[in-house]
Amino acid sequence: MIFLVVTTVGTMLLSPPVVGQQPAVGKVSVARVLQGSYAASKANLMSEAEKMAEADYSLKPGTMPEVRTFGQLFGHVAAGQFGVCAAVKGVPNPMATKTLEDFKTKAEFVKVLTDSFAFCDDAFSATTDDNAMQFVKQGPNELPRAAALFGLLAHNSEMYGIGTVYLRLKGIVPPSTERQNARRPSGR
Repeated sequence: MIFLVVTTVGTMLLSPPVVGQQPAVGKVSVARVLQGSYAASKANLMSEAEKMAEADYSLKPGTMPEVRTFGQLFGHVAAGQFGVCAAVKGVPNPMATKTLEDFKTKAEFVKVLTDSFAFCDDAFSATTDDNAMQFVKQGPNELPRAAALFGLLAHNSEMYGIGTVYLRLKGIVPPSTERQNARRPSGR
């Protein structure tokens, strides 16, 4: 339970609101936090993927072989989403036999990322305060549905943060920074 509370608060603080989204006032349910954080994560990652030029999808910020290319970040996010959302939905992972980091083009990476969000949309929208604490099987463990989804959001936030480094290396302002700058009063 402590993990859930810490993850909930952390996700709320780390997930910038989506443009046009009104901040919640008063008590906010676990399901609402999950859904709002997911919408922000989706907006950030999809915008980040679109911002980078095709030629820079092979960019790596170093020479270490274990460092992913910009494109591989999105294959990794997609693989995580398919795995976690399949567990939450209680269905087989439709991409379990595929290596999603092996794509080469921007179009392939953006498509698999888009497909993974489409697959996860109902896992998040179907989460309610009544079913958030129901156990789902994830690997050899069972954990509350909300914990699995918060874990996915934490992973997505980490991958988004890593992707911002790649964007900055190319002189591109990350989507969340653009939105934050747009909300600032002029002259500040």
